[in-house]
Amino acid sequence: MSNKGKKFETEAIRTQMERSQNLEHSSPIYMTSSFVFEDAEDMRASFAEEKQRNIYSRYSNPNSNELIEKVCKMEGAENGFAYASGMAAVFSTLAALLDAGDHVISSKSIFGSTHTLFTQFFPKWNIGTSYFDANDLSTIEGLIQPNTKILYAETPTNPGVDVLDLEVLGKIAKKHNLIFIVDNCFATPYLQQPIKFGADLVIHSGTKLMDGQGRVLAGITVGSGDLMDKVYRFSRITGPALSPFNAWVLSRSLETLAIRVDRHCENALKLATYLESHDKIEWVKYPFLKSHPKHEIAKKQMKAGGCVVAFQVKGGLEAGREFFDSIQLLSLSANLGDARSIVTHPASTTHSKLTTEEREAVGISNGMVRVSVGLEHIDDIIADIKQALG
Repeated sequence: MSNKGKKFETEAIRTQMERSQNLEHSSPIYMTSSFVFEDAEDMRASFAEEKQRNIYSRYSNPNSNELIEKVCKMEGAENGFAYASGMAAVFSTLAALLDAGDHVISSKSIFGSTHTLFTQFFPKWNIGTSYFDANDLSTIEGLIQPNTKILYAETPTNPGVDVLDLEVLGKIAKKHNLIFIVDNCFATPYLQQPIKFGADLVIHSGTKLMDGQGRVLAGITVGSGDLMDKVYRFSRITGPALSPFNAWVLSRSLETLAIRVDRHCENALKLATYLESHDKIEWVKYPFLKSHPKHEIAKKQMKAGGCVVAFQVKGGLEAGREFFDSIQLLSLSANLGDARSIVTHPASTTHSKLTTEEREAVGISNGMVRVSVGLEHIDDIIADIKQALG
């Protein structure tokens, strides 16, 4: 599954499974739970892994194989596994690589459910986690213990769109022989390829920009062959595999990823620029705004700034509630990366399981608004935000 040098858009469209005898132009959907064998020897050799072939869709399926190959080429990865959701990918990847007594170092600024894994579930198996501030990477080496195995981060972060320097993180991981895992959901492989900066594994929630229309749940992990072999063997036993239909949907969606994300980013930058000049906004964060504290790092490792803009309305919680109740066009939802623009209140939704102190530590105030900027005309997006603020 090595990258063969074609341009991103071409790989996204032309990476397909082999055509059957029907010579179909678009890949068919293989809605089957299992596959048949030619004879007893074929069956034995297949289960003994002397042959590379589909056995059971919990292990592999032509549709998930196509999706995996496509994302591997996009990310510059060797292999991968496709999951039923983004969190299935996060949990399975970490669980496959961690043993009782291991230690993880993670950015504080991570998705709320990932934080809950680290603080509530992994401690049951004697797996500890130490957090570093996403805006101060100098503290990481001081957190390393003899049993530290994984360095984990997401960038840009959810929901505050902080940016972490992947090159710095990659060098720390290599120096201390840590497995470096990056949640690349906000950027997609079109905008950012963490493996270029030293990441060993990259995780995506395919539910977001990869699908792009809010239709399916999906996740995927790609990376080095050796590590992915461990992740694959754990995942084929525990059963979090992506369905063939959802894999087919995602593979088709990736054909338009580049052109969609270009428009998402164009709209998001225009909205962020508008909000920055609005007298009812306290602050705005978007990686490609010059005012973003990590603007230069974002430009170094990203093609554009992504679809998410974070901001705070003046007037605190009540003003924020009035803003949400006044929205007319944009959707009030907890998803992101949809063709439809979405406004979310992270403190009461995606990060509500964190304590107030935990939210404040990663910059999630009660008044923060997260906008996933969609593909509607930017004038209509801004008009709805404007009237809601007014």
